Amino acid sequence: MSKKSSDSSFVQTKKKSKAVKYSVRIILGILGFIVGAALYFVWIFGGTYVAIPIVSEEEYETMVLSADMSTTGGDVTSPWSAGGHTRLYYDPEHPIIKVEQIDPNVENILVFGVDSRGTDDYKCRTDAMIVVSINKQAGTVKLISLMRDTGVYIGDTDETASTKLDKLNAAYAYGGVGLMINTINRNFGLDIQRFVMLDFGSSAELIDLVGGVEIDVAPEEVKYANPYIQEINALNGTDSPLLTTSGLQNLDGTQATGWARIRYLDSDFVRTSRQRTVAMAMMKKVSNMSYVAQLMLLNDSAGVFETNMVSMDLMRVATNAMGGLDNIQEYRVPADGLYTVQNNPWMMIIDFETQKQLLYDFIWGDA
Repeated sequence: MSKKSSDSSFVQTKKKSKAVKYSVRIILGILGFIVGAALYFVWIFGGTYVAIPIVSEEEYETMVLSADMSTTGGDVTSPWSAGGHTRLYYDPEHPIIKVEQIDPNVENILVFGVDSRGTDDYKCRTDAMIVVSINKQAGTVKLISLMRDTGVYIGDTDETASTKLDKLNAAYAYGGVGLMINTINRNFGLDIQRFVMLDFGSSAELIDLVGGVEIDVAPEEVKYANPYIQEINALNGTDSPLLTTSGLQNLDGTQATGWARIRYLDSDFVRTSRQRTVAMAMMKKVSNMSYVAQLMLLNDSAGVFETNMVSMDLMRVATNAMGGLDNIQEYRVPADGLYTVQNNPWMMIIDFETQKQLLYDFIWGDA
């Protein structure tokens, strides 16, 4: 073989080698992006996995019922001040009833906080309920607050539902996560199958893990937030400072959770708006973090809160939602003008027919 042929062969081999290396880098880059996206949503929605059965309505009707129970995957024995958290309340008499996904491009996940005061206080009412709706086709993430004082017919199925209205936040206390999700799906025509649960302690801890969130505190909100900050400090064994000024500022976990819980300044409507504001601030902050920082968050947040999403669910949610973080939309149920107030007991009586259609249009209208 001539030197010229040998040189040509060497150059071609070198070019092929560079091309292979370049392709490998592209593949690794894509994999890194996918893994990074998954880690982001593991942090936002991950927590500790708990196996909650999802059964068909036919299976529900013939199942053998057993005594109530609670379940968890994390530390539910230590007090909050020592890193423990409130156990998830699940009652086997109320499994999650399977509901077919309305649109394959849209997934609805319930993120809820419990009004608990300690590790063992698990048969409690829900303090916040937000449906996170991810539309992979439209590239949107929608946050829907469900008002806790909304009057609903609590029950797993139409046949077992109460004929008398009760407050939505009571469903969890009556029958755990299954009864709550079934009640929401039945009353509002939703298809929720997966959830994330937090208590006051875990909410504050998660916010601290991202270094706090930027919140524009109104002047009148300062004195109303501070009593809640003091209460959470006492429950968690923390010493977060009280708010002293208004304006845009970085709030730590206890401060942000206290601010989001303000209720008596204005209304529960504004309160749910504060909750969505904190959620959006967290999501956007984590999305701007480096891959290494997300890895650290994943490690640090293990066992802080609970979900029935397994790793494959998380990967799917991550892939579908990354494109929607720049297009986050908000909604509230009941919407203005679609309810009347009952005073004894205080409850919002919904115009269900109109509200269900407007909620459907908000979630699936552009699907």
